[in-house]
Amino acid sequence: MSAASAENPHDKGPLYKTWRFIREIVIIVVIALALSFVIKTFFFRAYYIPSGSMEHTLEVNDRIFANLMVPGPFELDRGDVVVFRDDLGWLPPVTESPTAFENALSFVGILPASGEQYLVKRIIGMPGDTVEYDASIDKIKINGEAIDEPYIYTGNKPSDMEFSVTVPEGKIWVMGDHRAASADSRFHTDIQGGFVDIDSVQGKASVISWPTSRWGTISSHDEVFANVPDAASN
Repeated sequence: MSAASAENPHDKGPLYKTWRFIREIVIIVVIALALSFVIKTFFFRAYYIPSGSMEHTLEVNDRIFANLMVPGPFELDRGDVVVFRDDLGWLPPVTESPTAFENALSFVGILPASGEQYLVKRIIGMPGDTVEYDASIDKIKINGEAIDEPYIYTGNKPSDMEFSVTVPEGKIWVMGDHRAASADSRFHTDIQGGFVDIDSVQGKASVISWPTSRWGTISSHDEVFANVPDAASN
């Protein structure tokens, strides 16, 4: 038997083992990036909370994950905290271009799409709903039913201004939980009546992912809206 045939076929030397290790790492990274891309495209996407308009439900610097399957195949409902594109120009324009690193994080779903701005608010009125603030009882009414809102920032009134609107088809009426610090639908009635297009909604804010001290789900407070009649029966 020759020396070559007696050689262990599995003993390829240190260079081969190093290459095999590198190849496995590359495969793992590629698979992880692919999974991240699929998840952020079809299921969940990360967002950053820069302001206090949703306190204390969401605090400044919170990181959240939004469920991209809402709306469709799952539907929106009153009380849902939603992320939506600033298609109507509620926010000032972006003046700084994203860095290459930020673009990379956006690609894998750690940051939202660069060049687009987003807002996070709670749905108070769905299509067909009549939403109003009744100062005489200091409560929001939906289709004539007054609601108690436990998520409102401590010490805030349900609204600092009176309003009464009927939500058109394909739109929603949104308000921040920190009512005194939220430039929400009430403050943009000069732009499409203050209504947000359902098509602009990116997803339902579902989980606080960072900081770890605030890990948890984001409640829609279904109990608040349980007795609100349908718009058709109003």
